[in-house]
Amino acid sequence: MLTKTWKIAPVLVLAVSLAACGSAKNGESGGASYPDKALTIVAPSGAGGGWDMTARTIVKVLTETKATDKPITVENKPGGGGAVFMAEYATKDAKDNYKLFVNSPPILINHLKKEGNSPYGYGDTTPLAQLTKDYGAIAVSADSKYNDLKTLLDDLKADPTAFTVAGGSAPGSMDHLVSILPAFKYGIDPKSVKYVSYDGGGEAITALLGGNADVLGTDASSLDQYVKAGKIKVLAVESPERLGGSLAEVPTLKELGIDAEFLIWRGIFGPKEMSADAKAFWDGALTTMTESEAWKSELTANNWQSDYKDSEAFKTFLAEQEGQLKEMLTALGMQK
Repeated sequence: MLTKTWKIAPVLVLAVSLAACGSAKNGESGGASYPDKALTIVAPSGAGGGWDMTARTIVKVLTETKATDKPITVENKPGGGGAVFMAEYATKDAKDNYKLFVNSPPILINHLKKEGNSPYGYGDTTPLAQLTKDYGAIAVSADSKYNDLKTLLDDLKADPTAFTVAGGSAPGSMDHLVSILPAFKYGIDPKSVKYVSYDGGGEAITALLGGNADVLGTDASSLDQYVKAGKIKVLAVESPERLGGSLAEVPTLKELGIDAEFLIWRGIFGPKEMSADAKAFWDGALTTMTESEAWKSELTANNWQSDYKDSEAFKTFLAEQEGQLKEMLTALGMQK
């Protein structure tokens, strides 16, 4: 059993003038102050998803606020939930100061799970900052007989085979962990829960609304429009306190006596061998970005919550969350 609470889960004009060190090879900064050429932020997914939106929002705010006069582009590199990109990045771009990427808990999960395992994790990067947070949520369709999570869990405990739980990621991935966390903490063997994966959260919600699934586990921010439209009921959120907006009346797991949280963060990373001047630039730029009104407006527009951690705090947090995820995957028999 888990003995710890789960915590999975704006730029002003900036001028940084640092003395160059070393020659310009493999993307390292040269004689001029960093950055001295175009930059790329990679979303290791297709267009339109959470990583893509995060990368484009970062680029938009950095550009609008003139954090740098060098162009910044977004590049999409889908495949394996980010694992395909990580293999290339860790082996070919370890010194490329001009290529950054965004990610979330899958960078940890892909490194820990047995199936589809990636030999590369956050230790093969330079974590630069955590930027936003979201939380897991458990939902049912509006016409479901269930109006509270405890009743659902009691019935699930009595007969796990009677329920289909849907999520928008593969078994052992983030939506799966979000989905079975309450059951696991309620004393239900997570391996007994029937989880069906779909290609993205949108398809999983469609399955729920179409009667092909009984329960949905996903990120809370993606459910807002469906709650407002009266199409789903959210039975619980996996946050430390109640969320706002359309989910303001939804209880947390802790309120229901289940000591668990699932924090879904999004952050930005650089190469493992990032130079000191490049890291210093991004430490300053990202700190200032998260304080700007432009960034705060984007958070509101995207229904995101700010949760900034600088490079050192982010690295510490990643190590903590990796241990918690390993415990859950072990309970599922999916650890490597």
